Amino acid sequence: MKPDARGPLPPYFNIDPDAALSHLGDPATTKGFGAMARACEAGRSDLASRGLEENGGRRLRQFSTWEITRYLIPVATGHFRRVLKQNPDLPQGRSETDGGAKWFTLDEVLRLRAHFGTEGSKAKEYLPYRPAGLPAKMVAVANFKGGVGKTSTAAHLAMSAALDGYRVLVIDLDSQGSMTSIFGGKVADEWQTVFPLLARHYALHLRGENQRRLDRGEAPQPLDDTLSDALEVKAQSLVQKTHWPNIDLIGAQLNLYWAEFQIPVWRMSGRGWKLWDALTDMLAADGILDQYDVVFLDTPPALGYLTINGLAAADILLVPLGASFLEFDSTGRFFDMLHSTFSSIEEAENIAARALGRDGLAFQWDAVRAVVTRYDGSQQAELAALMQAYLGQTLSPHRQDFTALIGQAGEQVQGIYEADYRDFNRETYVRGRETFDATYAAFKQLLIGSWRRDALSTQEAAE
Repeated sequence: MKPDARGPLPPYFNIDPDAALSHLGDPATTKGFGAMARACEAGRSDLASRGLEENGGRRLRQFSTWEITRYLIPVATGHFRRVLKQNPDLPQGRSETDGGAKWFTLDEVLRLRAHFGTEGSKAKEYLPYRPAGLPAKMVAVANFKGGVGKTSTAAHLAMSAALDGYRVLVIDLDSQGSMTSIFGGKVADEWQTVFPLLARHYALHLRGENQRRLDRGEAPQPLDDTLSDALEVKAQSLVQKTHWPNIDLIGAQLNLYWAEFQIPVWRMSGRGWKLWDALTDMLAADGILDQYDVVFLDTPPALGYLTINGLAAADILLVPLGASFLEFDSTGRFFDMLHSTFSSIEEAENIAARALGRDGLAFQWDAVRAVVTRYDGSQQAELAALMQAYLGQTLSPHRQDFTALIGQAGEQVQGIYEADYRDFNRETYVRGRETFDATYAAFKQLLIGSWRRDALSTQEAAE
C-alpha cells in the first residue's frame, strides 16, 4: 500500500463502533457515584497522610539559620549567631550533625523576632506593621471560575503572613473543603463550620422581631431546634489549631453547602434580615477581630450566599485569574455579577432607609485587586499587558509565575513555605519562593496602606 499522502490522520478517524462499545463499560448509576466518592476519599486520605506524624497529626518543618536571616529576620548571619551566644535564654536551635546548621521551630523564630524587635536596631523593622486599637483586616479571595489558583493563593498568603509574624485566621467557606485539607483540619459536620454563626445571626434577628411582635400584641414566630442550638455557639468553639503556631482555622466540609438552601428560607421568613452582615457581625461580636491580625476567607467558586457573606465581610478583595482570554472574560463577568448583586442589595435597602429617614447602605472595600496566577512570561506577556491596559490599577502589576517548585510541593501535599529547601535544587527553591514572596509583598502593601488610612482617620476623628 502506498503511504497516505495526507500524513498521520487525527486519532478520531475510523473508530470502529464495536471496538468503541468494548471500551464503554456498563451504564453508570447513582450507586456508582458512591463508589467513586469512596475511592476518592481513600486516595485523598492516602495522599493527605504522607508526611504525617505517628499520632496522625501534621508538624511544620523547622527553619535553618540561612532561611531565618535571609527571609524572616533582617540580620546578618554572623550577628544572629552572636546574639544567640550573648543571650543563652533565647532559643538556641538544634543541629542534625556535629557543627552543622542550626534549625529552629517557627515558635522559636517568632520569639527571636520579638527579641530583635525589642533589643535590635531601631533602624530596622523586625516586627510587622500593626496599628494598635484597630480590628483585624478581612481578606476574601474569590472568583467564580474554578482552577484559577484561588485556594492556593489564599493558603500561601496566609502562610506568608504567619511567617511575617501576624496572627492569622483562615475561614473556609467552600464546602469542597480544600483549604481545610491544606491545613489538616478535621470537620465532622456543618456545626463545626461557619453555618451556626449564620444561623445564630438569623436567630438573633428573629428574636428581635418576636419582641416587636409581642409589643404589638401579636404571636411570635417559634425558633426551631437549629436556631435555638445556634444561639449557644460562639465563633471560638469553631476555631481549630493547625500545625502552624500562628494560623488557626474554621474549616468546611460538604454539609456546609446546606447553607445555600437554608439561607433563602430564612430570608423569606425574615425580610428584614441583613444576611450579608451575618459573618461580619458574629465575628465582631465574639471578639475574633481583636484576637487576630488578618483573616483570610476562601470562598466557593460561585456567587452564592456564602460567597456574598465573605465578600461583604472583606476589607480587601483579591481575584486570582490566569492570563488567558477565557479567564479574563470570565473575571469580567464576575465583576459584572458583583456589581449587579451588591447594587441590588443597596437599592432595596436604601428605599426602606429613605422612607424611615435613615442613612443608606453603601458597600465599600479598602482595595480590590485582580492577580495573575500560573503566569508564563514566554507565552502570556502580550495578553497580560493587554489585561493591564484595560484593568489599570485593579490588576496587580505583579505576576505569580508558575515554577517547578509549585508542582513539586503540590505532589508532596504541602504549601511552598512548608517545603524543606533541601528537597530541591537551591536555585529552584529560591526562584520558586520569590514569586510567592512578591505576591505577598504586593498584598502586604494593600494591607498596610488600608491600616494606615484607618489609623489616620481614627487620629483625625479624635482631634
